[in-house]
Amino acid sequence: MLDAAALGELVRRVIAERIGARLAVIVRSPAQLATVLACNPFPPGEAVRTYFTLLAASPGPDRCREWLDLDFAPDDVRLAGDTIYARYATDYSGSRFNKNFFERRLEVAATTRNHNTLSRLVELST
Repeated sequence: MLDAAALGELVRRVIAERIGARLAVIVRSPAQLATVLACNPFPPGEAVRTYFTLLAASPGPDRCREWLDLDFAPDDVRLAGDTIYARYATDYSGSRFNKNFFERRLEVAATTRNHNTLSRLVELST
């Protein structure tokens, strides 16, 4: 069985060969995805406005310190290791705090999924 780094590299290579795109690939095990979902700090009633951004790595200490100074209002955004939990006041597409913002601020590749998608991935993987 391949480890996460080798699997990510294989998927990146196949995507590049087949469609010519150079994409970041972030690999999480079924247990890791379940943990992300279980550690969601927002109430279940907020699921429709909750998004999970998985980071390729935990950001460095300087980036984390800068993160603490950011004001995400009216959204609620929390960084926990290699995961960002976000509850949007309106919707994801209406916020400037999105995957691209997170990648630039933290200098780490990322991918974002909504609550329904992450829940479904956990269901499919178990």
